[in-house]
Amino acid sequence: MALEWKGGKILENKQKNSILKNSDIIIVIAMVGMLVFMVLPLPPLMLDFLHAFNITLSLMILLVAIYTIEPLNFSVFPSLLLIVTLLRLSLNISGTRLILLHGEAGQMIATFGDFVVGGNYVVGFVIFLILVVIQFVVITSGAQRIAEVAARFTLDAMPGKQMSIDADLSAGVINQEQASRRRKKIEREADFYGAMDGAGKFIKGDAIASVIIIIINILGGFIIGVAQQGLDLMTAMKKFTLLTVGEGLITQIPALIISTAMGIIVTRAASESNLGEDVTSQMLGQPRILSVLAVLLVGFALVPGLPTIPFLVMAGFLFILSTKLKKESAGEEEAKKEAVKKQTKESKQKYEAEPIVPSVNPDPIEIEIGYSLVSLVDEKQGGDLLGRISIIRKNCARESGIVVPPVRVRDNIQLSPRQYVIKIFGEQVAEYQLMAGRQLAIGNGSQEDIMDDYLDGIDTREPVFGLPAVWIGEEEKEKAEMLGYTVIDASSIIATHLSEIIKSRASLLLGRQETQDLLTRLEEKYPTLVREVTPNLLSIGEIQKVLQNLLNERLPIKNLRQILEVLADYGAKTKDAYYLTEQVRVALARTICQMYQLPDGTIPVITLGMEVENFIREAVQKDRNQPLATIEPRMLKHFYESLLGSIKKVTLKGYEPIILSSQGIRIYIKKLSEKIAPDLVVLSYNEILRETSIEVVDVLTLGMNQTNKLPMDSIPGKVQV
Repeated sequence: MALEWKGGKILENKQKNSILKNSDIIIVIAMVGMLVFMVLPLPPLMLDFLHAFNITLSLMILLVAIYTIEPLNFSVFPSLLLIVTLLRLSLNISGTRLILLHGEAGQMIATFGDFVVGGNYVVGFVIFLILVVIQFVVITSGAQRIAEVAARFTLDAMPGKQMSIDADLSAGVINQEQASRRRKKIEREADFYGAMDGAGKFIKGDAIASVIIIIINILGGFIIGVAQQGLDLMTAMKKFTLLTVGEGLITQIPALIISTAMGIIVTRAASESNLGEDVTSQMLGQPRILSVLAVLLVGFALVPGLPTIPFLVMAGFLFILSTKLKKESAGEEEAKKEAVKKQTKESKQKYEAEPIVPSVNPDPIEIEIGYSLVSLVDEKQGGDLLGRISIIRKNCARESGIVVPPVRVRDNIQLSPRQYVIKIFGEQVAEYQLMAGRQLAIGNGSQEDIMDDYLDGIDTREPVFGLPAVWIGEEEKEKAEMLGYTVIDASSIIATHLSEIIKSRASLLLGRQETQDLLTRLEEKYPTLVREVTPNLLSIGEIQKVLQNLLNERLPIKNLRQILEVLADYGAKTKDAYYLTEQVRVALARTICQMYQLPDGTIPVITLGMEVENFIREAVQKDRNQPLATIEPRMLKHFYESLLGSIKKVTLKGYEPIILSSQGIRIYIKKLSEKIAPDLVVLSYNEILRETSIEVVDVLTLGMNQTNKLPMDSIPGKVQV
C-alpha cells in the first residue's frame, strides 16, 4: 500500500501491493475449491496439507483478534467466519470419505488419533465431547450473547452519538468530512455487531454437525469393517473409532480457536490498545494486589495436604514482581511531580521576566488556562485544542462572513489548575472550571430529573447554554450516550464555549480596519459598487455600524455585495444606521428564512396583539428624531409579563421563540426584549418570503388582567431603546 502526504495528513494511495491485486480471484478459487472437496476424493497428502492450512489460518485469526484495538479494524471477521466454517465442513467430509473407503486418512488424522489421545478411542471420544461442549456451551454462547447485546445497545445509542457529532460539527470541533466518517463508523458498528450475532450461529451449527458426523463415522466404520472387510468387532471399533476421533479433534481444535477469537473481538469495545497491553496494564496496574496475593499463597502452602512448593514458588514470583512494579510506579510519580514543579517554575520565571509596561494593544481573542490544562495545548501530550481552535475560526468565518482573528492561548498561574478564562480585547467574557479525570454529559433539559437516578457523577450546568449536565467518569460514557446525553471532553468544552463566544460577540471583532479589509477584498471583484458607496455616500464607520447591527442579531454578512447594493440605494436618503439595517434585513429575507425554518418549511412565530403594536408605535412616534421610546412603567410591566409567558409557552412546545412584528417597530421590540431575553429573535413581516409558511404559536398581548401579580418594586422603569 502506497502512502502520500497531502494537506498535513498521510493518505492511502489507491495502488495495492502486488500480492493483494488479485485477492478477489484467490477468494473465488478457494470457495469453489471447498465445494469441490465435498464431492471429489482427495489424496491423504493433500488432506494433510489442508489440515495444516486450517490450523495455520485459525491461529492467524486468533493473533489478529488479540492485536485488534477496535472491532471495526477486523470488520471482515463475520464473513471470514463463514469461510472457515465451510472449510472445516469440507475437510470433515473429505476425511470421512477416506476413512470409510480406505481405512486411513493421512498422517495428521492418524497422529491425532494415536499420539494425542494415546491410542485410546474412549479417551479420544471423551476429549472430543469436552471440546465440543466448551466451544458450544461456553465460548460461542457467551460471544454470541455479547454480540447480541452490543448490537442492541449500539442501535439504542445511535441517536445520542449522532447528536454528539452534530454538536461537535456546529462547534467547529470537527469538519464535515470528519463528521461523515464518524457517522459512517456508527453505522458500521451497528452492522458489525448484528453480523457477529448471526455469525455465532455458524459455529454453533458446526459444533452440532461435528457431533453428528463423528457418530455417523463410528457407526459406518463399524459396519464397513465387520460386514465388508471381515474384521472382528474390537478390531473394527478400534481402527475406525480412532481415525474418526482423530479427524474430529483435528477439525474441532481450530474451531475452538476461532470461537475464542470471536469472543475476543466482541469484547474489545472499550479498549484503547491491543489485548496484551490491556491485560498487563490493568492486571498489574496495582502492585499492592500482587503483594496481598503473595501472602495468601504462602498461607495456602502451609495448609496440610496442599502442595507446598508450587504455592511458595508462585508467592515468591508475585512478591518480586510487586516490588519491581512499586519501584517503577514510584519513579513515574516522582518524575510527574518534578515535571509539574519545573513547568510551574518556568511559568513564574516567564512572568517575572516580562517587562512591566501597560498593554495598549490587547489580543482580540485570548484564552487563559490553568497549569493542569497545558496538556490540552501540547501536541506532544496528545493535546488538540489548537487544531480545534483553527477549525472554529474557519467555520465562524465561513458562517458569519467576518475574518476571525488569531486566538492566543497562554497559561496563567493565578487561575485554578483546571480553570479557563476567555477574553475579548483584554476583557473577561466567560470562564469555567473543569473537573480532573471526568467528562461532561450534557442533557437536553428533560433529563434533569432522572440524572441522579441513572448516572453516577456530579451535577452541574454546561457553560454555553446552561443546560443540565453531570461530570462522569470514563466508565459511565457509554451508558450516558445510551440515555441520550451528549458526552464531551475537556477540549470540546473549551472549543464549544469559544465558538459560542465568537458567534455572540462577532460585532466586537469587527472594527473599522476589519471593515476596510472586507471592502478592499470586495473591491477586487466589484470596484464600481464599493466606490459608489464609500466614501461618497457612507463612511467606513457608518458601514461598520450597519454590519455590527446585523452581527448583533447573528445575521451573516458574508453576502457583502448584496448588503452594499442596499446601502447604495438608501445611503443617499439617510445615514441612520438602524434604518439602513432594516432595509438590508429585507434584502436578506431568504437568508433569514432559511435560518429559522423548520424541516417542513414553516417558521413558528409569536405575533403581536393590536394593543401591543399600538402602544409601542405611539411611544416611538413621540420622538422621531431619535430612536427613543419612553414607555410608562405599568405598561412595560405588563409587556414583560406577557413576553415571558409567551416565551415559556413556545419553548415548552419545542420551538425557538421568534417574535413577528411590523417593520417600523421591529428594532424597538428587539431593544425592549434584550433586557429579559437577550437572545430572542425578532423578525418583521417584510423579512418573510412570500412562499414561506408562518405558524402562529402564540399571540403576545398586554395581559391587563394580571396587573397585581408583580410587586411594583420589580418594575424595570423607563427603558430607552
